[in-house]
Amino acid sequence: MRKQISSTQNKTVKQILQLQEKSRNRRKEGLFVIEGIREIQLAQKANYEFEAVHICPEVFTEDKLKNFTFSEDQLTEITQEVYQKIAYRSSTEGILAVAKIKTHALEDIQFHSENPLILVAEAPEKPGNIGAILRTADAANVDTVIIANPKTDLYNPNIIRSSVGCVFTNQIATGSTSEIIQFLKEKEIAIYSAILQESDLYTKQDFTKATAIVVGTEADGLSEEWRVNSTQNIHIPMQGEIDSMNVSVAAGILIFEAKRQRGF
Repeated sequence: MRKQISSTQNKTVKQILQLQEKSRNRRKEGLFVIEGIREIQLAQKANYEFEAVHICPEVFTEDKLKNFTFSEDQLTEITQEVYQKIAYRSSTEGILAVAKIKTHALEDIQFHSENPLILVAEAPEKPGNIGAILRTADAANVDTVIIANPKTDLYNPNIIRSSVGCVFTNQIATGSTSEIIQFLKEKEIAIYSAILQESDLYTKQDFTKATAIVVGTEADGLSEEWRVNSTQNIHIPMQGEIDSMNVSVAAGILIFEAKRQRGF
């Protein structure tokens, strides 16, 4: 008989809530929560290891399990009351999973091209911006996304939601700015930093070689370390009153110029 949970006071329910709400708990336990059919399917495709899968039969019908490869031991049925208690979103189709966090170390990056295209984002903080950056990276099929000096962990439920699961479709690494610059130089990857000082127009650059495009936040921009270590600093011409744009928009413009040069 399949495991069942009917009480909102169950210890598993409390654990899931802690994993959703606190980055500290996610780091300590090495676990995070995924909601929704598409997101869980993408995580399975990316070879995430699942600890448990909770389904609400009143919402998630049995025939939908055919789209997954879970064993009966991984499955637990929960009541609608429990589901409403633990669901971070109201429209996640009655399925919620707990999976193991990946390390995302720089040394784990695997390039499948001689001229990889990399998107680096320094210190992004807002989950919505991080999610949008990951969606852009997925749309452009970049080789890797690297987050420098991360301020929010990748498994924040708002990042998973805003990225529509693209946290699972991209190859992602994290590290300090110094570590990433050293990594890029060792791999002989040209660095193009989106920064106003000593910069040139982005459309004048050759992005067909091994390239890292680096973007910073609207509030702080990129740190000095990127400016002095760039192959070339680049800018997007601004014709209005302000001198910056949303980081995910800037990333999209720059990445798709690189894709245009590469013939998509």
